Amino acid sequence: MSTALEEYILLCIGNPLLDIQINGNQDLLKKYNLKPNDSILAEEKHKTLYEEIVKIYEPLYVAGGAAQNAARGAQYLLPPNSTVYIGCVGNDHFGDKLREAAEQEGLRVEYMITDEAPTGTCAVILTDHNRSLVANLSAAEKYQLSDLKSPEKWKFVEHAHYFYVGGFFLTVSPPTILEIAKHAAHQNKVFSMNLSAPFLAQFFKKPMDEVSPYWDIIFGNETEAESFATAHNWETTDLKQIATLIAQLPKINNKRQRIAVITHGSQPTIVAHQDGNTKEYPVIPIADKDIVDTNGAGDAFVGGFLSQYTQGKNVDESIAGGHWLANISIRRVGPTYPKEKIPFAISPQ
Repeated sequence: MSTALEEYILLCIGNPLLDIQINGNQDLLKKYNLKPNDSILAEEKHKTLYEEIVKIYEPLYVAGGAAQNAARGAQYLLPPNSTVYIGCVGNDHFGDKLREAAEQEGLRVEYMITDEAPTGTCAVILTDHNRSLVANLSAAEKYQLSDLKSPEKWKFVEHAHYFYVGGFFLTVSPPTILEIAKHAAHQNKVFSMNLSAPFLAQFFKKPMDEVSPYWDIIFGNETEAESFATAHNWETTDLKQIATLIAQLPKINNKRQRIAVITHGSQPTIVAHQDGNTKEYPVIPIADKDIVDTNGAGDAFVGGFLSQYTQGKNVDESIAGGHWLANISIRRVGPTYPKEKIPFAISPQ
């Protein structure tokens, strides 16, 4: 019989945030100079946004943070006690709410708790089928490598076989990411990350480029991939070509071939392999009237993918798992999954 620690094969790390989600409008986006489909860090001009959406709109509070959403998604389809998530929260009510929500979904959380800042929040403004995210990291940006290196946390690193790091964590603790990445490369474990947002490739290019040689799997969407290409002066907007160029970036662990996985909304998902092979995977069709909320669809895709990949399934099966869970997620409000466990099965092509 395995020990409790050995059950946690997937370790995820990122910025835990409490999502404050509303159905907004163009006037609100214009007032705060927000794009309808984007993800940014809050600036001083956004401070009143949080007060406004709570007072004027009818907010829905959801346990969020991109990597935590993906971790919850993976655990949804994995056997119990398969996934552990690490990040920093405040010593407050919202932090307790995040823990409670995660644990209700079977996700083990090993939060670092700080008294220096309140638990982070993210304004989620939905318009049509778009979502604009404005993250106020607060406690999430207080995460320290020393927490990961503590014996209580490092044992989870040692026992995990798969790692997933949210790209947003590049704004918080690149040394922590590199510590995990180097461990994965040295032990020939799977290290995966997400491009997460267009601004990261532009303004956090240096830490992203430092960790990219360790990527075994890199996820992203079309705007993030295009931003990555622009930041690296690749004069192309062809997603297949960009995905291939990302897959063929220098790599440290040559025992594993890198794959770049680029989603594109309702368009086929592109997978590029380091050897130059590419493949497109059509998404599961969904009627426009059935789309409730696209916030977290990309995270659900990653969770579904990792739920299969960590069980030894191939890329085709893992993509199918990603599409399946994303399809469930966009039929629901918020980056949430059904309370009842719906078993995943690959549909015949």
